[in-house]
Amino acid sequence: MDRLDAMAVFVAVADLRGFAPAARRLSLSPSAVTRLVAGLEDRLGARLLQRTTRSVTLTDAGARFLVRAQSILAEVAEAEAAAQAERAAPTGRFVVAAPSMFGRLHVAPQLCAFLMRHPAVTGELVLGDRFVNLVDDGVDVAVRIGFLDDSTLVARPVGATRRVVVAAPDYLARHGKLRTPDDLARHAVIHSSALAVAPEWRFVRDGVEQRIAIAPRFATNSPDAAIGHAELGAGVTMALAYQVIDKVRAGRLKVVLPGFEPPPLPIQVVYPTSRLLSAKVRVFLEQVAACDWRFVAL
Repeated sequence: MDRLDAMAVFVAVADLRGFAPAARRLSLSPSAVTRLVAGLEDRLGARLLQRTTRSVTLTDAGARFLVRAQSILAEVAEAEAAAQAERAAPTGRFVVAAPSMFGRLHVAPQLCAFLMRHPAVTGELVLGDRFVNLVDDGVDVAVRIGFLDDSTLVARPVGATRRVVVAAPDYLARHGKLRTPDDLARHAVIHSSALAVAPEWRFVRDGVEQRIAIAPRFATNSPDAAIGHAELGAGVTMALAYQVIDKVRAGRLKVVLPGFEPPPLPIQVVYPTSRLLSAKVRVFLEQVAACDWRFVAL
């Protein structure tokens, strides 16, 4: 027996003072109404209704239980209405996590636009280059770059980005071109540990992955700092294409070794497995899906 269903039947019987009118209101058979009320009384160990051939009245216990039952059913109805409203229109707290630089450049503008369109939502953007646990950290959605192995998350591809090696044109004019990854040994290397913790860079030669050990002249955990150092003509660095696309198109940096790049990395929006998405997640996913987050052609 469902407790809430039985409670609702009892309230209807008490309100209409009869089993037959309650059955008509609830579209149930009179025998089903009688059975549900009797089951509720058995569960409580108390008689809630006095039945005669002419009337149905509340017992003292029934009168006290009626007040509580009406309150509980009202709270349930309010909770259901709130949940349905959230499914219909974005509302409430919305937390998005993203890599630091990508979040600053691309996710922050999207979240700001989302909040402008939906004033009932309060937003929070968490930037960092480590993967957060969405459930433990209370994150609604996260933007991740790279291949995922967490099967507990739903992933929606929204773009892709190349891993490119870049240098300033004046640096290349002074130190010569790079024709193969082996040429890195005679160049000043600028390494960002945000892209690769180990002091090695990955390439693909004739379809086979090749890892090149590097001895950085300058190392940093900041992609901005590494790219800025390369832009000043201090050496060669590896970056994700979205991080340098504007500088490459402006001629301040030049892509080298394009024929040895590994396959592009997917850009994905991930969220915990859920049969029913909240409106804020659903609408944000729709908005992001319309973005141009393919950083492949430079």
